Amino acid sequence: MRARTAGPAALGGLLALLLAAPALASAAAVAERVDRDVAAGRPVVVHAIVALCDNENQGIVPVPEQLGNGLDPASNLYWGALYGLRTHMKKAGWTRTPVDPPEGGDVLERIVLSRTLTRKGKAVDVHIVADAWRGDRMEQALGAYLAISSGRDSEVVQLPRGEQRLDLHAGGDAHLLVWVGHNGLMDHTIRRVARYPQAKPRAGMVLACLSKEYFTEHFRDVGVHPVLLTTGLMAPEAYTLDAAIRGWVESGDTERVLDQAGAAYHAYQKCGERAARRLFWGVP
Repeated sequence: MRARTAGPAALGGLLALLLAAPALASAAAVAERVDRDVAAGRPVVVHAIVALCDNENQGIVPVPEQLGNGLDPASNLYWGALYGLRTHMKKAGWTRTPVDPPEGGDVLERIVLSRTLTRKGKAVDVHIVADAWRGDRMEQALGAYLAISSGRDSEVVQLPRGEQRLDLHAGGDAHLLVWVGHNGLMDHTIRRVARYPQAKPRAGMVLACLSKEYFTEHFRDVGVHPVLLTTGLMAPEAYTLDAAIRGWVESGDTERVLDQAGAAYHAYQKCGERAARRLFWGVP
């Protein structure tokens, strides 16, 4: 029996579907935006949402009680513990400044982590606006992350500088949007977010288990460049985030970001260099 071939009408329909499919943002478009802002003297802004580890309200393997209290940032595994974002990033050379959290009570603590890095031979000020979300507000935290990664919900965070204030364009206006913590999409179905027409080119990182499988479709929907996602189970601790952000700012090269993330993960987890590198995935 001869195999049937698609006729012109069917091929035309397939082509139309492919052309209509949303595309991921390119690394080049994001790098061009970052370089343009750096040339204009503006800082690079990262916005990180950290869903506090919560034994009672998240589908995780339970951790010691003091690490898994989703209402206590000070001792939480992903925030105030030894390798939590607030603690480790300061030890890694970032300056930590507390700022007022958003109204509503879902964000228990907000800090800005600041550091000067080098990009193409030029000194660049980098600021991470980091939010510690209540562990029992996973759905709300995910909704907030999907919104800002789409380019929505922009906000200006004022960073004290002596008697003055530095305006940081965060939320949907940030250059890089980061999720840290449990992969709540494993447990919750979140309403998909449409592409925001006014959104600027931006990149996304998700430090959570199996984030490639769960977040790629969303990134494609809203046009985010996925610079770092994960292919397996992992510990979303801050040494990986530090290495990945430094690699991204300094080079804009996805492979370098993944290599540095893998090297940092192996250094702390002792899981083997190749295994650690295979854990991280991104689009060049």
